[in-house]
Amino acid sequence: MAGRNFFLPLMNRAASATEQATPSTRIRFHGATGESDALADAVAHLYSQVPFGLVTTFIIGALATYELWDAQFKELVLIWWCLVLLVMAASTGLYLAYRRAADTVTEAERWLRWLAIGALANGVNWGLAAAVFFRAHTHEEQVFLSLLLVGVTAGGIPVFAASWPIFAIFAASIVAPFTYVLTTFGSRLFTEIAFMLPIFYVGTVAVAYRLNQVLISGYRLRRAYGKLTDDYTTLNQRIEEQIEELLHAQHEIEASGRKLALFAERAPIAVFEMDRNGTILEMNPAAENAFGYTSSELVGRNLMRSLIPADETALDRRWWMEFAARKRPEAGIRARCLRRDGLEIVCEYSLTPLVNEANDLVSVIAQCRDITQQLEAERLKKEFTSTLSHELRTPLTSIIGALQLINSEVLGVLDKEVAELTAVAERNAQRLLDLINDILDIERIDSGRFSLQPEDIVLDELIRESLVLNRAFAERFGVHLALRTEPPRVIVHADRKRLLQVMTNLISNAAKFSPEGGRVELSASCADARVVVSVEDRGPGIPEDFRNRIFSRFAQADSALTRKKGGTGLGLAICKRLIEMMGGEISFADREGGGTSFFFTLPARGQAAAAPA
Repeated sequence: MAGRNFFLPLMNRAASATEQATPSTRIRFHGATGESDALADAVAHLYSQVPFGLVTTFIIGALATYELWDAQFKELVLIWWCLVLLVMAASTGLYLAYRRAADTVTEAERWLRWLAIGALANGVNWGLAAAVFFRAHTHEEQVFLSLLLVGVTAGGIPVFAASWPIFAIFAASIVAPFTYVLTTFGSRLFTEIAFMLPIFYVGTVAVAYRLNQVLISGYRLRRAYGKLTDDYTTLNQRIEEQIEELLHAQHEIEASGRKLALFAERAPIAVFEMDRNGTILEMNPAAENAFGYTSSELVGRNLMRSLIPADETALDRRWWMEFAARKRPEAGIRARCLRRDGLEIVCEYSLTPLVNEANDLVSVIAQCRDITQQLEAERLKKEFTSTLSHELRTPLTSIIGALQLINSEVLGVLDKEVAELTAVAERNAQRLLDLINDILDIERIDSGRFSLQPEDIVLDELIRESLVLNRAFAERFGVHLALRTEPPRVIVHADRKRLLQVMTNLISNAAKFSPEGGRVELSASCADARVVVSVEDRGPGIPEDFRNRIFSRFAQADSALTRKKGGTGLGLAICKRLIEMMGGEISFADREGGGTSFFFTLPARGQAAAAPA
């Protein structure tokens, strides 16, 4: 059917052209819209007859000159013969000009007009012979002249058949003067012949008209079939190109299919292909290894009935029908599964529906990963962090308290060496406690067991408080903390304790990496219902190769300064997670003049009341 539809427009076009080429169609002398091609063909045919007409005219003219040659009318016959040669010369020049013309299609009407003028001149020449020579010659010569004129008139039919108006002009220029001569001759026989000549004229014009229509129909049919042939050629070329494209696409699809099949076959995770009802159509070797079944045992069986326990609600029959109706990919679906040996494992499924152009579900690709060991590792990690929290942090806190009591010399004055040792012990114990606290915080945040206690906070008060809390730490590095601009009194909805923790981490980092005697400046601004808080230092800046992982766990730049200043590499990672949990964003940028600016944004909830005087 597709092939027939391709050819229907062409067949309709040819039929339309055939219908247009009926006897009622005519080439108008002044041209017609949509007929330029047929007119050009007609003109080409007319000019192709010019050489034949010239040869015939020369022979008949020479014969007539010979027969009409008489001493009494010798000059008139010679003049007439010269006119014949003159018209022939002009016709020859016209013919040669037409053959040399570069564009004869668009100028077809002009060439037709010139040909009509030549035909009129030729006909007038023969009409002149009838008017001048018929009365002055004998009966034998009159009969010869009559037959000659009738023959020339009839002979113009095949020559001018491609344009009946030109033949009508040519014949009229012969018949009209000949009829007049016969009518005024005074002979009854010639008078009767004179009345027959118009009938003869009408008959020959009718024959020429009919031949003209046949030729025009032929021209149009030839053009139509030529166009049809061109269309067929173009269509065949397009079909060949489309076939080549389809073959190329087929090869690409086959190659992609082989790649996908190879990928699925060698994938380390289980892959199933199922129909819309959950019946297994294909499975890869990893699926056989994961569940202990061979493909011949599971293909054709329902996945939910074969692998999912009856009491599992995460991937039951009802959920599957809703998924098949939605036709949207699903990921991270955890469900208990039963192996062939009866062992229960936990798998994480990713389901991808495949639909056709009509949006009908064709099949479902399921990727299944055994996460039993992962869940066990997470459980062990939680137990470890719980142990770390209770078994390490509690005694470590007691040790730090005892060291602080000793270093305060409440129990007595210490020797210089002992005081130095206890101070180092206190600092290292504090670093160990900070590391433990940071590890606990980030583990609880990543596991989703970390909760905030948001409240409305006046931002400028919290910034000033962070300056006071961290001033002593900054003075240990010889760094001065200051406000670069007066912070706006805006309200943010955040966890006060955790926001102070973020400020402390940013300020302590800036102080550690600032040169001695340097400044760490804090600033805040409000725009577009969000507040931006910045902490700027004058340190060495962030190395280029460290920028993309600066907010990762345990991320530290590999430099002597970093190792000297210390740190856990968890501070910025905790800051990023806390700020994002409070609906904000955190980033950094190079500071003009050297150093780094760390800044975070939070949603602003409006202006706070003015502080009491």
